[in-house]
Amino acid sequence: MKPLLSMRGIHKRFPGVHALKGIDLDLYPGEVLALMGENGAGKSTLIKMLGGAHQPSAGEILIDEQVVELSSPDHAQAAGVSIIYQEFNLVPHLNARENIFLGKEKAKFGWIASGQERKKTQELFDQLGSPLSPDDIIASMRTAEQQIVEIAKALSSDVRILVMDEPSASLTPQEVEGLFNIINDLRAKGIGIIYVSHRLDEIFEIADRVMVMRDGEYVGTELISDMSREKMIEMMVGRKIENEYPKHYHEIGELSLEASHLCSADIDNVSLHVRKGEVLGMTGLIGSGRTETVRLIFGADPKSKGEIKLHGQTNQINKPSDAIAHGIGLLTEDRKGQGLVLMHDVQENFGLPNLDRFSKTTWMNDKKEAEAFEGYVESMKIKLSGLRQMAQTLSGGNQQKVVLAKWLQRDCEVIIIDEPTRGIDVGAKYEIYLLINELAAQGKAIIMISSELPEILGMCDRVLVMKNGKVSAEVTDVANATQEQLLHHAID
Repeated sequence: MKPLLSMRGIHKRFPGVHALKGIDLDLYPGEVLALMGENGAGKSTLIKMLGGAHQPSAGEILIDEQVVELSSPDHAQAAGVSIIYQEFNLVPHLNARENIFLGKEKAKFGWIASGQERKKTQELFDQLGSPLSPDDIIASMRTAEQQIVEIAKALSSDVRILVMDEPSASLTPQEVEGLFNIINDLRAKGIGIIYVSHRLDEIFEIADRVMVMRDGEYVGTELISDMSREKMIEMMVGRKIENEYPKHYHEIGELSLEASHLCSADIDNVSLHVRKGEVLGMTGLIGSGRTETVRLIFGADPKSKGEIKLHGQTNQINKPSDAIAHGIGLLTEDRKGQGLVLMHDVQENFGLPNLDRFSKTTWMNDKKEAEAFEGYVESMKIKLSGLRQMAQTLSGGNQQKVVLAKWLQRDCEVIIIDEPTRGIDVGAKYEIYLLINELAAQGKAIIMISSELPEILGMCDRVLVMKNGKVSAEVTDVANATQEQLLHHAID
């Protein structure tokens, strides 16, 4: 079979950076090619080149064995290439039809042919098996529904090559299953799909072949049937990782935090506790109340009822500053939107919750702040070009480490981590897991929320499963628990 897409000897140079170094890629009709690599491996640069956002410094791109010049996103789209990025390119206040045909509107006598667009949109949704309406507003949709709109937008342009960048990052297991059904339908139509994900389980379920990149270089391509998790990880990180989830068991101490009968608009009588040195896992479907519960504990949302105790003493926590003052830190699920000020440098982000420690009256002691941050950069192996590097330019794993460092500086006794490894490559995940182990060994009480069930089972001492704003199950024998059991408690 002849390749649908070929990229040959692709180089890309930016000022001072050789981002891609002779990359080769083949994609065949009806194939799902998983593109794997750590953050910084060059995947995004390669994708943007295919989408017309970047042009190669050397090398060539062929579609149907003919050299093409993808000099702009419009040219890429005209060539049958569509990219669905992790952060959707949708206008929230417009409806589905308007988003799908944005920039492609057909008008007659100055009037947009909205009736034709609505009919085509409904045909696309029917094709995808979606109950969405062309008139549904994007802002009112769940993430999975917005993704269907992105796929419909791609299909509206006669797509032949579809790139999906971390498509399942915010989806429930059922929504991922629905996504895979759509992908299978697309490849049955001969569409070639490049699938980018850090979730290894998904790769083994959906991919035909796996291509691995590392440090801007091509490592290799293998049939999924010839791959193992261990081999894939070793190809990505360049070294063996003996245990994907390096949980260290140690003595769990006295009760640290206790929350009783928490209630709000989304939470119904939730109680939990966590001890010193314990990693308490919280899981459940998106919208089950996991994040809403810890936001009540942190004082980020108002509670209508409930009590929070630290070391047996009742504390009034009505706002985040109360929680911080009592030694509670929260690494939010949305590290870019809530955990970091992206337009500020990393040292400033590190100092934000620690202003009282680095300032005297109204003056900041920049030297003291820098010295403290440098210690964490070294101990946590944060990869930076300098302490004044903009937060938005860091990889996901290094952004997460910066957020964690600012809470460690406050010496928080209770650390809440919401989706600690979402969108982070396998090597960075491993380092985050080691940091969690180290914090637990220091006697910190850790609450870890995750949608990744293998992560929950691999790293936690005890697990709470949530459903519809309530705790549906507590799993104490984590070593013998299974993903199926957790999912059963989350659904049934």
